[in-house]
Amino acid sequence: MFSPPTSSMTKTAGRRRGVAAGIALTAALSAAFLAPGMATAAPTAQPPKTEIIHGAVMNFAINVTKANHGQTMKAERAVEKAGGEVIASYSEIGVVIAQSDNTVFADTLRLDKAVESVGATRTAPVGAADATYLGDAVSDAPQRRSAAVTKDMGVESAGDVVADPREAEQWDMSLIGADAAHQITDGDRNVLVAVLDSGIEATHPDLAANIDATVSAGCISGVPNTAPEAWQPTTSSHGTHVAGTIAAARNGVGIVGVAPNVRLSSVKVVNDDGFIYPEAAICGFMYATSTGADVTNNSYYIDPWMFWCDNDADQAAVKTAVDRAVQYSQNKGVVNVAAAGNSNIDLANKTTDASSPNDTTPALRSIETGCADIPAELDGVVTVSSATKTSEKSSFSNYGLDVIDVAAPGSSILSTVTGGGYALYSGTSMASPHAAGVAALIKSTHPQVSGQALAGLLSGQATDVPCPVGSIQCVGSTADNGFFGEGMVSALSAVQ
Repeated sequence: MFSPPTSSMTKTAGRRRGVAAGIALTAALSAAFLAPGMATAAPTAQPPKTEIIHGAVMNFAINVTKANHGQTMKAERAVEKAGGEVIASYSEIGVVIAQSDNTVFADTLRLDKAVESVGATRTAPVGAADATYLGDAVSDAPQRRSAAVTKDMGVESAGDVVADPREAEQWDMSLIGADAAHQITDGDRNVLVAVLDSGIEATHPDLAANIDATVSAGCISGVPNTAPEAWQPTTSSHGTHVAGTIAAARNGVGIVGVAPNVRLSSVKVVNDDGFIYPEAAICGFMYATSTGADVTNNSYYIDPWMFWCDNDADQAAVKTAVDRAVQYSQNKGVVNVAAAGNSNIDLANKTTDASSPNDTTPALRSIETGCADIPAELDGVVTVSSATKTSEKSSFSNYGLDVIDVAAPGSSILSTVTGGGYALYSGTSMASPHAAGVAALIKSTHPQVSGQALAGLLSGQATDVPCPVGSIQCVGSTADNGFFGEGMVSALSAVQ
């Protein structure tokens, strides 16, 4: 659920790092009855018969052995032969998303030479009301909760605030030097930040000028839907709140974002039950990349597992598929920024997880090396922890040496919400968009810099924050520690 985003891969970002059964085989032997003294003809081998055992409808991520069109087409044919249907296919990364009610679908595909790995993207069956359902009743359900636990302190009506700009209440902007940075620049209109979230309210008076509808889409179904109703919020203000922190316009109304002149795209990946499943996230990363995003903000972790582990075939395959999308985007110059999560867990020393899978029945399990919060712990992703007004780690924020890249304000953050209003939310979901906004300012100031070089500047320009005196949880140096990574993001440094 909202947090609060490779096998055995080492987390690096910024300047530090840049059902059982199987196939039933049949062999029909035909003997050639020839005249006495003639040789008997060799048996003719018949092709294997694919077994179909109908059960619950499930979605799967399939990783192809080679990321090219030909090999991906072979995997698509294997999907159909095994009793499945293709939802989406990405030959550029060698990933196919499919659906099947064949209980031996995954086992069957794992025997195909074009397939490297296969994994179910969830533990709950796909219902007819699910946006990805390929049966008769398809609905585009869209929405999700926070990449942490967001705290809604109340929503005020737009009428209460239009005549009373609230920039003075934004302590967070002062803490990272955004108010001073705005004396130099508000950002460049050529810079695009994709908000992978629950949708952005296009009519909000503080956001309308900066939302680019031409590059927005809903990805709940696993396939981009550019209709306005597909990418706007239905049940959650989360994405709208995140968007305001990044780029609420300087227009004399309400608040001002970190980069108030850059463009935003709404890429909706959260369904109405509050889940973001892998197929939606993969669609989100690929769509944002294809539409020219410079930065993506990911204030969530991918459901239904808080940590996706290499020692489970399904989880490992899904983690690989998501990572392929993330690495592809980063190779294309995108900076992916993600919330660290809100469970006060040391991500560098994880031991147990009692919250997964969250779409069926959670059970306590041990967490070993190779279990990762995705996308936050994927290679190259900028992982952001949350800080308070006094530059302390927020009590809820996850942490971890060599996992956290930077810190940003995340406690009681005033920003935009649906209905044209404003509210205070808390969570690493609120910290991540501050970092995304600073990345957008860096891109505005240094347009030639992109990808991991831009991520390196974001980390390198951060203001050092030492571990609290006497803390036994925070380890590392003042320049790089488990609570704050390489420090508090700096909007002012970004524009100088």
